[in-house]
Amino acid sequence: MSPTQIVVTVLVILVVAAVAAALVVAGRRRALRQRFGPEYDHVVAEQDSRSAAEQELRERERRHAELELVPLAPDSRARYVEAWEELQVRFVDSPAETVGQADELVTRLIAERGYPTGEFSDQIAHLSVEHARTLGHYRDAHEIHLRNSRGEASTEDLRQAVVHYRALFADLLGDEPVATRTPDQRHPDAAHDATNR
Repeated sequence: MSPTQIVVTVLVILVVAAVAAALVVAGRRRALRQRFGPEYDHVVAEQDSRSAAEQELRERERRHAELELVPLAPDSRARYVEAWEELQVRFVDSPAETVGQADELVTRLIAERGYPTGEFSDQIAHLSVEHARTLGHYRDAHEIHLRNSRGEASTEDLRQAVVHYRALFADLLGDEPVATRTPDQRHPDAAHDATNR
């Protein structure tokens, strides 16, 4: 082989290797985007680089694999559904307290399923692997819950918090556990349909 042929061969090998590496990276990125959905974009926005965000998401997958998650027993699931129904009824008379109770109920459900319930950011990280599509709701609900604890949330904010908590609650239970009506629709004077919002 002539020196020119050797150089051309090496260049072709390098180009093929670079294309193969790019395809592998693109495949991994696509898999992460599919698995994490909107959470992928959220983590990319928080991190210094896309590769750092993707490393964080792979680390979440690794930590998630170490969890011992358990499905709910039918009687436990029924208790949660009943508790949620009662919570929605109580919203009419005490919306501020109900948001705190919704937070506690969701946290108990998270724990019973086998997820850690320490820091909120850790909860989000662990939940993101299987429940990424409802994490935006959980973040919004938690933010309203914090504003409520400071006395800064309106009744409409509180209603939205319960709707947001409900999204994760339903996702954790695995199907549609409760009626689709929002808390204030149980009250005969409910003036609007939140499902049309």
